[in-house]
Amino acid sequence: MDFFTDSSLVKNAVVCAENRSILSLFDTPNRVTDFSLSAAGLYLDYSKQNITKTELSHLVAWADECKLSDHMKAMFSGEKINNTEQRAVLHSVLRAPSGVKHQVLGNDAVAVEKTEQHMAQIVDDICQGKLTGLTGEKFTDVLALGIGGSYYGIKVSLSALHPYHSTGVKVHVLANVDGAAVTEKLETLTAATTLVVIISKTFTTQETLLNANAIKAWMLAELSDPEAIAKQWYAVSSNVEKAQRFGLMAENILPMWDWVGGRFSLWSAVGLPLALAIGNEHFNALKAGAYAMDQHFQTARLDENMPVLMALVGLWNRNALNYQSLAVLPYDHALRALPGYLQQTDMESNGKSVSKQGEKLNWATAPIVFGQEGTNGQHAFMQLMHQSDEIIPTDFIVALQGSSDLEEHHKVLVANCFAQSEALMQGKSLAQAQDELVANGASKEEVARLAAHKVMKGNTPSNTLLMQSLTPHCLGAILALYEHKIFVQGCLWQVNSYDQWGVELGKQLSEQVLALMSDSSVNHQMSPSSVKLIEAFVQK
Repeated sequence: MDFFTDSSLVKNAVVCAENRSILSLFDTPNRVTDFSLSAAGLYLDYSKQNITKTELSHLVAWADECKLSDHMKAMFSGEKINNTEQRAVLHSVLRAPSGVKHQVLGNDAVAVEKTEQHMAQIVDDICQGKLTGLTGEKFTDVLALGIGGSYYGIKVSLSALHPYHSTGVKVHVLANVDGAAVTEKLETLTAATTLVVIISKTFTTQETLLNANAIKAWMLAELSDPEAIAKQWYAVSSNVEKAQRFGLMAENILPMWDWVGGRFSLWSAVGLPLALAIGNEHFNALKAGAYAMDQHFQTARLDENMPVLMALVGLWNRNALNYQSLAVLPYDHALRALPGYLQQTDMESNGKSVSKQGEKLNWATAPIVFGQEGTNGQHAFMQLMHQSDEIIPTDFIVALQGSSDLEEHHKVLVANCFAQSEALMQGKSLAQAQDELVANGASKEEVARLAAHKVMKGNTPSNTLLMQSLTPHCLGAILALYEHKIFVQGCLWQVNSYDQWGVELGKQLSEQVLALMSDSSVNHQMSPSSVKLIEAFVQK
């Protein structure tokens, strides 16, 4: 990372970037051609970034000097790159062909393939009515219980692939520990025709087990037979013993592997609820799209590599130009959950301040990721993006072909996407605002009064990611693209992208809070503020 702090070449480039307009970069011939590429069914235009070809080439050379290719090989070959937990990071192998699985996993490949076959058989048997509930009725609904990585991948994919829900089974997800969320879900379900999938690697996750016990109590009250849990519940967990004590049959417990982190676990048996909605064929297409991006990532030169280039541009924005945030704006209702998913995968992965060796870092790492459906964002936080002093780099995502028959709606949607990236880059000067008011017949007084309010700073960098249509293959490619981008940035920031100790602190303290709620005399480390809040709850 000394690249950004010690190199006079980079320091001079940063000064130039801070004082130039992005629009001026298009004076260079072939700017768009040079700053765009296609891979795995996706097209990336990053020509609206505030970076020159020379500056980018220095970044690529630096990544090469940092032995990025060696880091990539280490991950894909199964080295324990998660050094704090001594684990490999091999979620990508789950979407690879059988030969790759056996090459990387050795004997473990047999268990992985058996699990995949078992999962596929479950999907077929449930969708065909061969597996039924306690009363012999066909399952109509699936309720997936999980939180964090055991939830968000399913959530984003369920909404993104709604047009591909083809099995007739409705899939619901429950993560929120709020009892109102549980009640709301149960109001839509019938116990006799609901299959439950509980997802927890350790089978000890507080929120997931609390919800599971509530759903279990509801089902037993409705069906009056403990056998309902054995017949109608599945688990994805590495703790078979605990799951069996809960009431599940051993054959209904699918494994989770230590080398698959929660936020990258959709490709494992964690994807069972999604497969129950879209069917095995579409689930395999999702994995194939991700694998196509994996192949591109492993084989393309660094300067022609989509995840690498997105990562390097992101580093340039974060560490050279000191932009703190990243907005993700999908112009697609189906992708409305994607920004939240990327908040987790990016900030939980790279939101660190020490290196893999535990040394304090002297540079910023993960950006603050936020976003929502693009057209909604235009009428909300994008006001700040246009007219505050903050420059917020943005990823625009849009499909050229919509999923509905309302072609005019999609035309307007795409027009808004393209216009917003242009508006963020071009902005509007005071002179332009004045001329516009004059052209609209405003008086001199009105021009003087209003012009400053219509100025927009512009010069906001953005990527635009295009696909022909949002298919399972394209969604898989998008998710893998961001996974690899995050990995590259973690490597260059020198952090471990695959642990999440910050998540654990809140869990530890919540146990103290719960203990204090039951007994005010227990030893604790809570501040007087929190003690007072606990007292208010107890005395309600």
